[in-house]
Amino acid sequence: MAASNPANEAAPTAERLNGLLLRVASDGDRDAFNALFQVFAPRIKSYLMKIGAAADLADDLSQEAMLRVWRKAKLFDPGKASASTWIFTIARNVRIDAARRAAKPELDPHEPAFAPEHDPHPDQIIDIGARDERIRMAFSALPPAQHEVVKLHFIEDLAHAEIAERLRLPLGTVKSRLRLAFEKIRKELGDCVA
Repeated sequence: MAASNPANEAAPTAERLNGLLLRVASDGDRDAFNALFQVFAPRIKSYLMKIGAAADLADDLSQEAMLRVWRKAKLFDPGKASASTWIFTIARNVRIDAARRAAKPELDPHEPAFAPEHDPHPDQIIDIGARDERIRMAFSALPPAQHEVVKLHFIEDLAHAEIAERLRLPLGTVKSRLRLAFEKIRKELGDCVA
């Protein structure tokens, strides 16, 4: 006579699923985990596909979710949630983690931008400070209309069209003010601008 398999039963009860998960938590029971896997892996995959994951990704994420169930089973508390709720919460979190990973580009540690900067020589510090002061003075000397568009473009990082919209000016006027401001700053700084 073959042993009963919860996956083949019509619908395992919440008590039965809680019991299986508690066996996994307390004893690392592989048979209990296999029974949970048979019940939940297909359901998790279906759930993940319903919330937008492609079939291959949903398959991978459902396996990752069940792996987390195995690893975190000791954290299950039937007083706080049923096994089903707990497992689907893990599946949802796995999907969120995957979306975050996909949205965040991988950084190349060999990228030159990540190379440690060398401390500048004391003479360079003085030169940089003097240059920065000249830039501040040149910026402050701009007429208010030019000062405002330069500030909006470089400090608030607005595009030309956004500046025009905010100041209710024609786009050509914004561009003209920026060009005139650069000419004045360039003339004021002279050899300081490389």
